[in-house]
Amino acid sequence: IEEIYLYSFPIKEFQIVDRLISTTLKDEVMKIMPVQKQTRAGQRTRFKAFVVIGDSNGHVGLGVKCSKEVATAIRGAI
Repeated sequence: IEEIYLYSFPIKEFQIVDRLISTTLKDEVMKIMPVQKQTRAGQRTRFKAFVVIGDSNGHVGLGVKCSKEVATAIRGAI
């Protein structure tokens, strides 16, 4: 994993990270915020979740997901 970060390669599949450092990962929900979109029928409220995940050894990732429900947004961000 160090070589991937050293050369700034994008990690496209989550299975790669799960295989390399899955046992030590910890996640924390940083912020959940409501966002609104104006439509002809009124406002449509959705929730945006920001989640930080890392292994407490210098490897950190940020997940962002917007969804109609809070729980779905958190699961998607992780």
